[in-house]
Amino acid sequence: MAKKFIIAIDLGGTNLKCALLDNNLKIKARNSFSTKSFDSQIKLVSGMTEAINSLILSQGLTKSVILGVGLGLPGLVDTFKGVVHFLPNIPGWKEVKLKRILELKTRLAVFIDNDVKLMSLAELKCGAAKGFNNCLCLTLGTGVGGGLIIGGKLYRGNDNAAGEIGHLPLNEFGPFCGCGAYACLEAYIGNTKLLKEARKLFGSRITLEKVSALAKQNNNPAKKFWKKAGSYLGQALAGSVNLLNLDAIIIGGGVVSAGKVLFTSVRQTISKRSMSVQAKRVRVFKAKLGPDAGLIGAGYLVKEMLLKGKRS
Repeated sequence: MAKKFIIAIDLGGTNLKCALLDNNLKIKARNSFSTKSFDSQIKLVSGMTEAINSLILSQGLTKSVILGVGLGLPGLVDTFKGVVHFLPNIPGWKEVKLKRILELKTRLAVFIDNDVKLMSLAELKCGAAKGFNNCLCLTLGTGVGGGLIIGGKLYRGNDNAAGEIGHLPLNEFGPFCGCGAYACLEAYIGNTKLLKEARKLFGSRITLEKVSALAKQNNNPAKKFWKKAGSYLGQALAGSVNLLNLDAIIIGGGVVSAGKVLFTSVRQTISKRSMSVQAKRVRVFKAKLGPDAGLIGAGYLVKEMLLKGKRS
């Protein structure tokens, strides 16, 4: 029987999303779970396995029609060895041979990568980065992740660890970061930090979505809140623009719902802090594929890795 489908998983610090993709990488079915319900490595692996199996069964399929499983994770991942080095915002994950573990549990081909690299791959193939040679893609959520596109291709670095803009230090001293360092960009504009600051300003029941809504209603404290976040982000991006002479920056993740006030602050800070030649070239866009980018990128990963396997 022909292998017609791919299972895609996007593991974030908040949710585990699982989807069934057809050969054209269109999502046919999906399910989602709270990451917090999996409070150990064993439970999370079991949750992934259950998500895969239940999705296949719910669609009346068998594993014989599944091409493979693509999995994006929020941290340092060795795609080619199938090892998770470290997940900054999910405890208990260091040097885990996740590809091998999941292949034994599911009896399917499994390929793993950093979640934002997969988002970047999807945006490059069919999203906002399509047609650009040199881009930085990033997502703003529980963590701040990045993916680099250099010369029209996803750039991984020798250890598959390139693109970690969320752990670019902004100051000599500053707040502690989940990666073990301090004063990283993520420590200033990760969701945990932003929500803590928002609750100081607006009360304990506020959500970041509500702060975004208030900003769009011209609420001045909300606008100042997102302008400050955009300034921190713009500072980090200005350094990247100077270093890489980028064509475009693609920003995704839940925080982009803040809209114009955030993007204006980012663009103004980049213009102010970057060198003039590089600043004139770079353009800043909202990610096109939204919350499904990681799932679509996981589908591309499966196809590309299997193609490489056939060539080798």
